[in-house]
Amino acid sequence: MNIKEAKQEVVNTVKAYLMKDETGAYRIPVEKQRPVLLMGPPGIGKTAIMEQIAEELNINLVSYTITHHTRQSAIGLPYISKKNYGEEEYSVTEYTMSEIIAAIYDQIEKSGVNEGILFLDEINCVSETLAPTMLQFLQYKTFGSHRVPEGFVIVTAGNPPEYNKSVRDFDIVTLDRVKRIDIAEDYSVWKEYAYKMDVIGAILAYLEIKKENFYSVKAGIEGKHFVTARGWEDLSRIVKVYEDMGLPVTRDLVGQYIGDPEIARDFATYYELYNKYRVTYQVPAILEGSFPKDLSAIISASFDEKLSLLGLMVDTLNHEFRHYAEQLDIQRTVFSEVKKLKELSEKTGGTCDLLDALRTNHDAIKLHMEKSIKAHMLSRYQARIQKKTLLALEELESKMALTGGGNDALYGTAKQWFTEREAARALSIKKTGEHLTNAFAFINSAFGEGQELVIFLSDINAGFYSLKFISECGNEAYYKYNEYLLLKDQRAKLREEVLKAMEL
Repeated sequence: MNIKEAKQEVVNTVKAYLMKDETGAYRIPVEKQRPVLLMGPPGIGKTAIMEQIAEELNINLVSYTITHHTRQSAIGLPYISKKNYGEEEYSVTEYTMSEIIAAIYDQIEKSGVNEGILFLDEINCVSETLAPTMLQFLQYKTFGSHRVPEGFVIVTAGNPPEYNKSVRDFDIVTLDRVKRIDIAEDYSVWKEYAYKMDVIGAILAYLEIKKENFYSVKAGIEGKHFVTARGWEDLSRIVKVYEDMGLPVTRDLVGQYIGDPEIARDFATYYELYNKYRVTYQVPAILEGSFPKDLSAIISASFDEKLSLLGLMVDTLNHEFRHYAEQLDIQRTVFSEVKKLKELSEKTGGTCDLLDALRTNHDAIKLHMEKSIKAHMLSRYQARIQKKTLLALEELESKMALTGGGNDALYGTAKQWFTEREAARALSIKKTGEHLTNAFAFINSAFGEGQELVIFLSDINAGFYSLKFISECGNEAYYKYNEYLLLKDQRAKLREEVLKAMEL
């Protein structure tokens, strides 16, 4: 299965393992909860989906790469203790708590949440001295004499032997005690994830043209050459920062993330071309409705060039869609805080200082955010939203501090400030909708209702934030062309069925 299907399977498993009966006992006894074993190529997102699952289910995640551990750190250090058996005292060997088990209890203390996932990566690549310990762990969920706490689901991951020469095969006894899920790379699924993670348009446009370069592991004269999903995502991050700093994106830089020299060189060349198209086609002007008077050059361009242009348009729109989602999340929290001020003023009859109340609420949000970040209970997106919300509330505090008068005046300032923010957000939504409509108009003018329109619509439909914007704000052009292509597809299928029937 692909990584998206594997994620859903793990979600279902975690939910099933954590389900309790009317007495509060787990429906599936802890000792019968098979550890999940994700088996698939490196760099396809096994660790990433663990973070997503923990975030979505609001549970803990304790993650370890087990190859970084020795037998001592896994099971604990031995020490001598005294025990009485019958009437005699004996010296016996016991073990300190495993570092991994201790980390679980630490995480519970930090988060206040008793349930979670213990994720152990590279489970089948442990050293010879640690191998027996890992087999015992998979069978009995213990490290040394210490058991994984109830409420923590064990998920492990490994690579097939063709990707790692250190792989150790599990015996049948062990395999019969795990829930194995085999995963294969899938560009279409990663593409959905990439849109959500704001991977740069140059990478997505390049891979749309050369999907065969998305994932590759092969042996060469100088060793193994490889390209992974992780490599593309990490390359995207560094390129964005380099662009903001005005630094050149060179072939050497690309090669530091893309481990196949030919593909690295090919993408570096394409990246330069992509930026050339950015200047040539002036996508911002197109989205504003200013189309080139002569479309002949675009119409006669190579298919790769057309795909690049579509990629530039989608990339620009995706930034606006993401901005919409961020502003909505921030404004919801801000609205809640402004509403609290009104309710507090009415409840106390105006005796409570609203500015002090806002500062108290602001401090509480900040404290909760810092605690959640420390406990790793917030995703990067959630942390970003909370930090931007705090900046907005600081701005409101400054405006209220400059306001003279009592609570009525203070609330009036807060209400006006919120209304102005909402008006600016409404204008941004209107502009984004117009840009999407103009994109459809341009594609129709240049290419008609051909494959370019199909590709553009497919990219819009693959984006989390684009679909969020359309479902919440609407867009007539999208509805029109999406419905047309659906009907066209249905007619084509019907025609194909009729032709088959005639042949019979």
